[in-house]
Parts: sequence; structure tokens; C-alpha cells
Amino acid sequence: MAVFTPVTLDDLSQWIKQFPLGKALALKGIASGIENSNFFLTTERGEYVLTIFENLSFEQLPFYVQLMRHLAERGIPVPAPVANDAGELVVALHGKPAAIVSKLDGSSQMDPQPVHCAEVGTILAKMHLAGRDFPLQQPNLRGLDWWVETVPKVLPFLDAETAALLQSELAFQSEFAAGPTYAELERGPVHADLFRNNVMFVGERLSGCFDFYFAGWDTWLFDLAVTVNDWCIDLDTGRLDEARVVALTRAYHAVRQFTAADHAAWLPMLRAAALRFWLSRLYDYHRPREAEMLTPHDPTHFERVLRERIARGAPNLTA
Repeated sequence: MAVFTPVTLDDLSQWIKQFPLGKALALKGIASGIENSNFFLTTERGEYVLTIFENLSFEQLPFYVQLMRHLAERGIPVPAPVANDAGELVVALHGKPAAIVSKLDGSSQMDPQPVHCAEVGTILAKMHLAGRDFPLQQPNLRGLDWWVETVPKVLPFLDAETAALLQSELAFQSEFAAGPTYAELERGPVHADLFRNNVMFVGERLSGCFDFYFAGWDTWLFDLAVTVNDWCIDLDTGRLDEARVVALTRAYHAVRQFTAADHAAWLPMLRAAALRFWLSRLYDYHRPREAEMLTPHDPTHFERVLRERIARGAPNLTA
């Protein structure tokens, strides 16, 4: 819930002339996300989303916007970036990288049922397969290297028992990532943040996925685990709802069949997905940045999710 860089219609009056969108008519800050400044933008040509990137550089951003264009061209319902008169998808605004993308129809489904989870599983698998021929490569910037770098930065804020859990899980994930099973997992561009609030529905039909700005090259199974850890859990306890897990993973498997390595790595990847978001929320909570509308997410949510995965495991992947 952040707007780090305020923008007004007056700011856009000249800037937007480089885009084929006509005049900017209305602008409203979006109260979601904690990484970038996002705005609903109404122009003479329609409804769009304007994003100002607070952490990603001009050099990093082509991966994200070109990935969205690549997926859109292959029929995946994602926001389509709008190029300026020079063909650029990323343009400076207030000295920071900015992009305009099309606005999706529908609304987020915050109380998902198995039917919604099946839609998400299908589109995630289609997204993975559609990205196989994407020519750009960029690592998941919130992957293992970032975990190793960031854990020492949050340890001083934790009690001994919580710190021990964090260090133990990092050691487990480091060892697993160095092993043969992990090496066999299929890889490619992943969304890496396909939470409930990043997917739109019209009724029970999935109408689009957005916010690709955590995307990167990683294992497809990690992407699936991130998704299941949000769509298929009880939010109060972090416990998995087996009916939703089965619906999502069975729909995924119908498009992209699971491998032996996927089955073997499923629980470690669910734990890895929980660790990734627990750690990022710990960092945002204890070392926050200033923003107009920033309320960091509660880090204890994904601590509970991680403890649940360690204690109870997970349903097997469903073929």
C-alpha cells in the first residue's frame, strides 16, 4: 500500500504527449503493492495503469515489460505495455523509470473456491509454457542469493527462537538448492508473485494476471508453490485447504505435466516460497522506506505458513 513518488495530472500534461493515448483526464493512486508507485490513469483513449519503479533500474526493466508483451502476444491475459512515439516501453518520469500498461477487466477474488483455483492453475501452466522461447534472461531478484544477503539484516530484530527458525530454513534451502533434485527442475520465466490480488476475475472466469515486477528466471515449481501458498490456504492459520490444492495443481498438470523431480521437490519448494515472503516482509517491516501510503504486510503470516509446511507437510501433487 504505497505511493513513493507522488504524481499529479499537471505532471503528466506534457509527459503523456509522447504516447498515443490523448490527454490524461484522471489519475488515482492504487493502494496495493509495496515496491512501486502505481496509479489508475484515465486518458482520452481509455483506462490504463501507470507504474513508477522505485527499485528496478532502466537496465533491469526491459525483462519485465518485454515478458508481458511476449505473453500477451501468445494469448496470455496480461497487461500490454504501451510504447511511446520512439517505441520505448520504459520512459523517465520524475527521474525514475515509468511504464504505462493496459488495464484489465474484472476484480480480484479474495475468497477463492476450487473453481477459481483451477483457473489459476491453468493460466500459470500456460504462462510457463508460453515463456519457454522468451529470449531475455534475468535471475529471480528475490531468490536464494537475496535470502543469503538479507537474513543477516533482519536477525537483530528477532528473538532467539524466531532467528533460529529463519537460519535453519535458510540452511535447509541452501542445501536443497545444491542437490540433484533441484537441478532437474524445469526452469524459465516465472511470475513469482501470483497472489490473489494480482489476478482478476469476471465471475468465475479468470480475466487477467498482472504485476510482473518480481518476475525472473526460476523453477516453475517454485512459482507454483508461491501461488498455492496464497490461493489454497486458510489465511488465519496458514493451513492448506486440500480441495483447493487439488483443484489448482490438477489443472496445472493438465497443461504441463509434473515430472519426478517436481514430485520430489514439492514440499521443499512450498517451504522455499514461504521463506521468501516471510523474509521480504520481515525486511519491509523492520527496515521500512518512506512512502505516502505505506503499511508493511504482517511478517508473521508467512512465518505461520512456513511452520505449517514444516510441521504438517502438504498434499501430494495431483496428476
